[in-house]
Amino acid sequence: MATKYIFVTGGVVSSLGKGIVAASLGRLLKSRGFSVVIQKFDPYINVDPGTMSPFQHGEVFVTDDGAETDLDLGHYERFTDTSLGKINNVTSGSIYQTVIKKERKGEYLGATVQTIPHITNEIKARIKKATAQFKPDFLITEVGGTIGDIESLPFIEAIRQFRTEAGFGNSLSIHVTLVPYLPTSGELKTKPSQHSVSVLRSYGIQPEILVCRTSKPLPKKEKEKLALFCSVPVDAVIECKDLKSIYEVPLALEEQQMAHVVLQRLQLLDKKPNLDSWKKLVEKIKNPKTTYKIAIAGKYTNLSDAYISVVEALKHAGYHKDAKIDIKWINSEECVDMAKAKEILSDVDGLVVPGGFGVRGIEGKLNAIRYARENNLPFLGLCLGMQCTVIEYARNVVGLKGANSTEFNEGTPYPVIDFMPEQKNIDELGGTMRLGKFDCVLQKGTKAFDAYGKVKTISERHRHRYEVNNEYKKQIEDAGLVFSGVSPDGQLCEIVEYPKNDWFVACQFHPEFKSRPEHPHPLFEGLINAISDQKNLKN
Repeated sequence: MATKYIFVTGGVVSSLGKGIVAASLGRLLKSRGFSVVIQKFDPYINVDPGTMSPFQHGEVFVTDDGAETDLDLGHYERFTDTSLGKINNVTSGSIYQTVIKKERKGEYLGATVQTIPHITNEIKARIKKATAQFKPDFLITEVGGTIGDIESLPFIEAIRQFRTEAGFGNSLSIHVTLVPYLPTSGELKTKPSQHSVSVLRSYGIQPEILVCRTSKPLPKKEKEKLALFCSVPVDAVIECKDLKSIYEVPLALEEQQMAHVVLQRLQLLDKKPNLDSWKKLVEKIKNPKTTYKIAIAGKYTNLSDAYISVVEALKHAGYHKDAKIDIKWINSEECVDMAKAKEILSDVDGLVVPGGFGVRGIEGKLNAIRYARENNLPFLGLCLGMQCTVIEYARNVVGLKGANSTEFNEGTPYPVIDFMPEQKNIDELGGTMRLGKFDCVLQKGTKAFDAYGKVKTISERHRHRYEVNNEYKKQIEDAGLVFSGVSPDGQLCEIVEYPKNDWFVACQFHPEFKSRPEHPHPLFEGLINAISDQKNLKN
């Protein structure tokens, strides 16, 4: 079938969960046997989020092809179990950059370059490029921000044009909006949604489906009112009530026949969905048999979105052990004193030290890792977490006092972590790290080898500039730390582990990006399995 296009916008306020709605709809369509690809339009001028602070933007998600993208792409991949790429995250910055480069080359043949048609044409070209690359049955495009934001207007205009060009019955507009509850009057208010749809209409787009975010059930009376004022059929007013888990959303939308309405509006026959495995997943989420408390020691702990893929990966592994994961957020700066680190970590079942940049909080991370190693606390280090693992071991076991990364101390007497050679002459920060998927060869007989199902070569996603300095590799190995995964040429250390502990593994890559709710990542499963085994022994 020819690709059908679904555009998801949001109104009233930001953070309504448009990405979860788009991902959930993708899941429902996939459960009916359709192929689905999801794309994100972000109106900010940054070319990508790679240079943005996690405090402002949350996690930077990395794709197989090395794109640094919005965290919503993580939701898209997890819900639809697909691998996306550079074309799936389009920013205003990338659009303007492309248009300006074309103008500088003279490709516009002397024409005055304008928002319409040049910017909007480039936006439409990205939709067409994603279609050509993936050839999906459905391309779902989410527009970031809120309707009425001045920066998103070129995207909305491009969508209006595209829908006209695609022809009747080939595209659909879904508008996600807020229906607030006023406790003082005990009422759900539809007026904000009416105004939001009115603004969207003024831009030339009439939504066919309205998804209403609400904290209370949406009565029939309010649905009828929204249908009347927003020119949407009553069956296309979909309630999206607050739920305990994001993984409940697809089933809640299915109960209201959202996918059926979408297919009907696009003149396609509905198919019986196969959601059995998803229903089993949700049952496990809602009825855990035990709880594991896991510490995440990082520097961005005031904003959980900065580590959202790590949190989700832990949850995925927990679900498959019928366990709820209770996250204990630890600001690593609080662990600079070793006695304090012991106190903070004394009540947890496991520890994760995630990625990050900069020297702040590093000494606290080293103390947390040392505590885990010395007390057989199941531990998983990710990216910077692996670098810290090597530094801690070099200092406290190998005896290289003052060992460090040149990122934190250029004058360290033992630079056990150093700049990758190809990074030395780079003077631009954006998009210049070691990015995307790379192969890793596993050493037989190691915990990593067993966790991955005894396969020799794996492929994982990276985002870093620094690596283990090979000059110190043998010295560290001789002292007992095992380098269980290396690059195919043997030059880059990818996984280290301490075999004396039940689970003490750290990797240079980001395994969290490839975890799925129905298919947990092997390294996170290894961590949770070790925790489970330790708990069973105690009982």
